[in-house]
Amino acid sequence: MYPSVKEVVPGDGYVLSIVFDNGERGTLDMKPFLDFGVFQRLRDHDSFKQVRVAFDTIEWKSGVDLDPEFVYEKCKGVKSAQRGASTNASTS
Repeated sequence: MYPSVKEVVPGDGYVLSIVFDNGERGTLDMKPFLDFGVFQRLRDHDSFKQVRVAFDTIEWKSGVDLDPEFVYEKCKGVKSAQRGASTNASTS
């Protein structure tokens, strides 16, 4: 089972900053998907910025939503704060 999305913040360049319920964080670049199907609705920056957490994933007011497994798998830089702290402690 994949972690649930706890927080999502839209950024410049169609990038989302995402926090998961297990403490991991990452970024999801939506640019590669904006030419396909319903994702074309998100090309409008105002529409893109209307992203929100819904249940265990993210959705937009335009009706677009993402599978939680997709969100987790495609996020770059997913790293637990706890793992980062233990790694830093062991390298000091």
